[in-house]
Amino acid sequence: MLVLSRQRNETIMIGDDIEITIVDVRGDKVRLGITAPPHIAVHRKEVYEAIRRNKSASQSGNGQPSSVESFANRRSKKEENSSKGKQNNADK
Repeated sequence: MLVLSRQRNETIMIGDDIEITIVDVRGDKVRLGITAPPHIAVHRKEVYEAIRRNKSASQSGNGQPSSVESFANRRSKKEENSSKGKQNNADK
């Protein structure tokens, strides 16, 4: 593991395409800004692990949508309903 020290507004480059900037430091919390190409997924580790678990569960054929898929479906439906409401309001 490479360990680096950085201050606010300093950046770390990973390869030519990924840029990590220290946005803020407050107490024991550090806020990072990450710039990466669209084809590279960036997740917190716990989210990444949940996605992997859900993918392996769905590949085992249990037929149940994963919690991540369920969340994504609920969000899509909300966005769809929201855009329909905006469309209806524009028609009035």
